[in-house]
This record gives sequence, C-alpha cells and structure tokens, in this order.
Amino acid sequence: MVARPLIGISTYLESGARWGVWELQAALLPAGYPRLVRRAGGLAAMLPPDAPEHAAATVARLDGLVIAGGPDVDPVRYGADRDPRTGPPARERDAWELALVGAALHARVPLLGVCRGMQLLNVALGGTLVQHLDGHTEAVGVFGRHPVKPVPGTLYAEVVPEETSVPTYHHQCVDRLGTGLVPSAYAADGTVEAVELPPAGGGGWVLGVQWHPEMGEDVRVMEALVRAAARRGGTPGGGPLLPPGQ
Repeated sequence: MVARPLIGISTYLESGARWGVWELQAALLPAGYPRLVRRAGGLAAMLPPDAPEHAAATVARLDGLVIAGGPDVDPVRYGADRDPRTGPPARERDAWELALVGAALHARVPLLGVCRGMQLLNVALGGTLVQHLDGHTEAVGVFGRHPVKPVPGTLYAEVVPEETSVPTYHHQCVDRLGTGLVPSAYAADGTVEAVELPPAGGGGWVLGVQWHPEMGEDVRVMEALVRAAARRGGTPGGGPLLPPGQ
C-alpha cells in the first residue's frame, strides 16, 4: 500500500473539557478536520501546543501542515492595541503556531491556514488584522454561509475556479497583507477571504482561507494540500524566514 501523506493539524488547548465522568484540561480538535484530511487521502496527526523551539523538528516529520481555526490572535503579535471586542488571548497557541508557520515556510512544507490559521499566517509575515468585522458570523456558535470569488491566476483559483458558497464563522480579517502574500479570493463586501504565497515569492504550497472547509462538503482545498504534500517528498528547506521578532 502507498503511505498516505502525514498532515499535522494544530489544536486547541482548553482548561476544562468534559467527556464521560471526566472534566480535565484537554487538547481539542473538531472532528471535521481529521475527517476532511482522511477524505482528501491524507493521514491526520494532532499537534497540541508545545515549546516553540520544537516546531522545526515537528514540521520536519510532516508532509503537510494545517493551522486550525480558533481564538483571536493576540493583537500584541501585530503591534496593535486590544479592541474591546477581541477575545481573550491564547498565548500558548500563538507562540506554538507562529513557530510552526515559520518552520513550514522555511522548510517549504505545504501549509494551509484555516480562519485563525489564515490570520496567523498573515501576522507571521508581518501583516495586521481588522479586530472586528460585522456580517461574517450567523450567530454565536452557528456557522453561516456566504459566497467567495476566486482571483484569476492564483493557486486558489486553480483549485476552485468558480464562485462558491462557503461555511463561515469569524469576526476578524486581514488588514495589511504580510510580506509576499497576495489575495486569492474575496467576499462580496471586499473582505479578503483567501491569501497565498506564490512560489515566485519564495513560497512552496502556502494557502490561507478565511472560511471553514472542515464544516462543508467541498474537499478540493484539502485535496490540493494533500497532493502537494505527496509531491514534496524530501525537498530541502530554504523558503522565506519570518520577520525579526516573530
């Protein structure tokens, strides 16, 4: 049998979660993520927060990386004052996932950022975020849907060439783009819904989407990541490094 590409997925770290008779600290990941990886032909591995200095060694054992959705990125990471509507910080996740992103970019490991993951990719490359955006959340704890339109000639447009309706749940978005990133999809209101790092700009396969593909039926984005992971093999590192201080 051909080995399935190993796709690491970052996780939540919650102070208290309940299952059976237990209520304990837990590393969590919505089941939609590993399910989508499996449907796309990959093998999912959970990556709970760890010491940032272990990120490079962790990424070296992966064929692809997904930075999952989750809490708001701490505004201190992009030099902004905290908006009252920004959620509480998840500093351990921020530190670990920024290190994972940096390691994946450097080693040219295929990388997909989902919602928070897209925002963190932007911050990792020196970009900033809008801390509150109306109209992209149906209700608290309820995913909405809206159309996104691909930008012709981009990686995303190659994967999904038509306008599609996507599952969405976010109140923040990209403001200033990070170094080298280009927008590859927009919502009707002009919100950047996908970003990528073109190979000509030093990237490997690097895509961020603002929506939640793990909550829908369209598997094409994850299939594209898994294909890139399968092609990569033993490609040596040498991609872009993070800006100083990240």
